[in-house]
Amino acid sequence: MKTFALFSQVLLIFAFTSCDQNKNGQESGDVIEVSLASNDRNGVAAFASGCFWCTEHIFESLPGVDSAVSGYAGGTVPNPTYELVNTETTGHAETVLVYYDNKKVTYEELTNVFFLSHDPTTPNRQGPDVGSSYRSILFYSSEEEKQIAEKALEKFKPSFSDPIVTEIKPLTKFYRAEDYHQDYIEHNPRTPYVVKVSIPRFEKFKEAYKGKLRHGY
Repeated sequence: MKTFALFSQVLLIFAFTSCDQNKNGQESGDVIEVSLASNDRNGVAAFASGCFWCTEHIFESLPGVDSAVSGYAGGTVPNPTYELVNTETTGHAETVLVYYDNKKVTYEELTNVFFLSHDPTTPNRQGPDVGSSYRSILFYSSEEEKQIAEKALEKFKPSFSDPIVTEIKPLTKFYRAEDYHQDYIEHNPRTPYVVKVSIPRFEKFKEAYKGKLRHGY
């Protein structure tokens, strides 16, 4: 995992465009506040680790994850649009809301995936994407999850040469992003950003992760 910092530098060299420059003229759709309710079987968790196109693809590869939704969390402005979030004035970060079967995968395992799939040592940056909307945040919904998140951060500190800057924050609101962001990699597999940034990041995660992935990933 200490190679992740070098990997991020390589992405900076080879990325043609950044996450916020790939709209392709698609219609926005509506930004919607999403319910954060969970139950004894179905868990809900949120993670911010750079461009949500990449993060969504990573979490959807996990057995036990029912779906992952790209959106915005951690800010103060209601119903933020993509364009507004990218002004870096709303406090929001590009975030993925993960719906999972907690009989098959745990919140603790999801925090492992979080730390294995991005560089948590770069403040307000992930690869070629720069700004507070790309910062690293581990969200929690209960005191138990907060403790798990804090333990995960401590566990992964020795794996990185630089200090981890990941924030640990309560999940209070989540806004589903515009339609064209959902399953972006699946619908746009040949865009330069996906080819040069998203897919290499996913492949790097696969090398580091020792757990089983869904068939086809």
